[in-house]
This record gives sequence, C-alpha cells and structure tokens, in this order.
Amino acid sequence: MSAVSGKRGLVTGGGSGIGRATAIEFARQGASVAVLDIDENAAAETAALIGKDGGVALVAAVDIADEDSVRAAVERTIAAYGGLDFAVNNAGMSSRGLLDRMPLDEFERVVQVNLAGTFLCMKHELAVLERGGAIVNVASNGGLAAIPNAPAYVAAKHGVVGLTKAAAVDYASRGVRVNAVCPGPTSTPGFERWAAGSDLVAKQEAITPLGRLAMPEEAAAAAVWLCSDAASFVTGIALSVDGGRLA
Repeated sequence: MSAVSGKRGLVTGGGSGIGRATAIEFARQGASVAVLDIDENAAAETAALIGKDGGVALVAAVDIADEDSVRAAVERTIAAYGGLDFAVNNAGMSSRGLLDRMPLDEFERVVQVNLAGTFLCMKHELAVLERGGAIVNVASNGGLAAIPNAPAYVAAKHGVVGLTKAAAVDYASRGVRVNAVCPGPTSTPGFERWAAGSDLVAKQEAITPLGRLAMPEEAAAAAVWLCSDAASFVTGIALSVDGGRLA
C-alpha cells in the first residue's frame, strides 16, 4: 500500500507541467484527486490520463486569484470525496523584466496570483483539512534565491515560502503539516515555450551540477512524499528540487 493510498486531495494548476505530473502520481498511488486549473479543458486532459491508468479524478475550473472561485473548488472537492487530506498549491505565473521598467500593474498581478492566490487556497483548505493532513505549496528556487530579471516572481515566491513556514507553526497543534517544494528549471511546456529560439536550456543545464533540467515527475515525487505518511514529522521546510543549483 502506498503512503497516500485512500487519501483525498486536490492539485491546483493540475492541467499541465508539475501540476499534471503531481495529480497523476497521487492517483497512481491510490489517492482520490481533484484536478483544478483555470483551463478546465487542460484539467480534463489530466483526468483522462489518470483514467487510462484506471484512476478517477474530479475536474474543476479555478482562478486562484478569485476567492469565490477558490471557495467553490474546495467545496466541490469536499462534496465529492467527503473530506480533504492533502492539497498541493501549484498554480502560478511567471514574469520577466527589470524592476525599474516593470509597470506596477504587472508587479501586482504576479503577486496577486502567486502569493495572494496561494494564501486564498490555504485559507479555504486549512478550514476543512482533516487532522493529520498536509499542504504543499509549489514555490520555486526563486523563493530561496534571486533569479535574474524576475523581481516580481522572486518577491512573490519568497512570500510563498514565508507563508508556508508561518502556517506550519500556526497549524502544527492541529496535526496539520505545511511544506513547500522549490523546483529549479523544469522541463515543462511553459518553460519550453519561454526558452524557444534561445540557448536558455543549454545555459541552465551548464550551471546545474546534475547537468540537466528537472522532469515534472521529479518535483511531483517530492510533493507526494511531503503529503504522505512517510513525511509525518516534516513540516515548515522549503525543499529544493534543483539538481544541486543552490548548493
């Protein structure tokens, strides 16, 4: 039996990349998972992949920057599964540009989605999470160190790591664990679109001790482990999945 078998939970941003890999891995290990994404069609594609392996997944659209949308998605998950044992808050957005050239509305949007969106998800998840439950926030190595030309993203992801630590302390007495996963550059469709036509992949591989980008499944494995009973005494950490970059 897997350490997450029989557990019930949700993954935001589950329509692609790390979120998709995470939802698929939870289902593969016997968990009931709600696949949440702003693109409901993409979430449905993830659910179909889960179905091909014999699993069943709930699909729901969610805009994590909208509290009513978050509340409705969490309520739908509870109604379908009867409770909530884990949540992986993966949805977010990226941004590039020097600080002195960045419009205020762009900075505010990045913070609203990445930081306030994570806050809204945690707010409604913590209200219903079962004792012994777990939350994993997918931050970034940009939550632990600077990324060039990404001030809004770095600020927001540092905030996600801080929010994770604060909640870990405040909810430990309820038996709830809260951790973050901080991936380095990962071979996702989003990263590939961003790097298209450039030598960015080669440059990132060259400065990564393990010599390659991460695969989405590797970040997913870390998130699933942190939600599992195997990590029952782990809370408040920001776990790098970066091939040795920070080292």
